[in-house]
Amino acid sequence: MAGHSKWANIQHRKGRQDAARSKLFSKLSKEITVAAKMGDPDPDKNPRLRLAVKEAKSNSVPKDVIDRAIKKSQAGEGDDYEEIRYEGYGPNGVAVIVETMTDNRNRTASTVRSTFSKNGGNLGETGSVGFMFERKGEVVYTAAVGDADTVFEAAIEAGAEDVESSDEGHIIWCADTDLNDVSNALEAALGETESTKLVWKPTTTTELGLDDMQKLMKLVDALEDDDDVQRVTTNFEATDEVMAQL
Repeated sequence: MAGHSKWANIQHRKGRQDAARSKLFSKLSKEITVAAKMGDPDPDKNPRLRLAVKEAKSNSVPKDVIDRAIKKSQAGEGDDYEEIRYEGYGPNGVAVIVETMTDNRNRTASTVRSTFSKNGGNLGETGSVGFMFERKGEVVYTAAVGDADTVFEAAIEAGAEDVESSDEGHIIWCADTDLNDVSNALEAALGETESTKLVWKPTTTTELGLDDMQKLMKLVDALEDDDDVQRVTTNFEATDEVMAQL
C-alpha cells in the first residue's frame, strides 16, 4: 500500500505545522476524553484510552494536556459525543472515509455533505465505500529500530499479520482486536513505537494523476479543518513523480 503510506507521510509533515498542531491537539484530546469516559480513566485498564494517549504522545501532545483531557471525562465532559462515520467519493472516484466525533449530528452531517460537494466529491450512503477497506491495527517504527528481517521476526512473534518495510520505516499490520496485545509485545521487543492506532486499510486503490491528487488534497484539507472530524482516510495511489510535485 505505497499510496497509503505516502499519504501518512503527507499527514505527518502537515502535523508539524503550527497551524495544524493546535487543531490536531484538540482532536487527540477529544479522543482521550471520550475513551476515558467510555471505560476506566486509567490507561493501563482501558485499551482504547491507552492507544489514544500513545497516539497523543507520538504527536508531541504535552503530558498536562493529556492529563487535563482525562480529567474532563470525570467532570462529565464528553457525555454528548457520538461517533459517526461518513463515506463518499472524491476526484476520479477515490473512496473517502470520514470519522467524526460530534455533539450535534445535524451540524456535522450538513458540514461534511457541503464540504464534499464544494470540493468535487459526493457523500454516499454508509457502506458505499467501506467494503474497499479493512479495519486494522497499525504500528509504525522508524527505520532505525532495525532491519526488515529483525522487525518481521518481532512482528510475527507478537501476533502481527504483515509488515511493510522501506527506507522510511516499518509499518506493522494486525487484526483490529489484537492491536493492544501486539503493540505491547512489540514494545517489549523493539522499544517505543512511533505510532499505534486503528486505521482503515484500503484493499483496492485508485491511481491519481497530479490534477486529481491536488483536488483530493484540497477535499481532505477542507474535511480535516472541521472540528468535528477526527480523521480522513482515502484509497488513492500515486506515483513518486506525482507525489514529488505536490
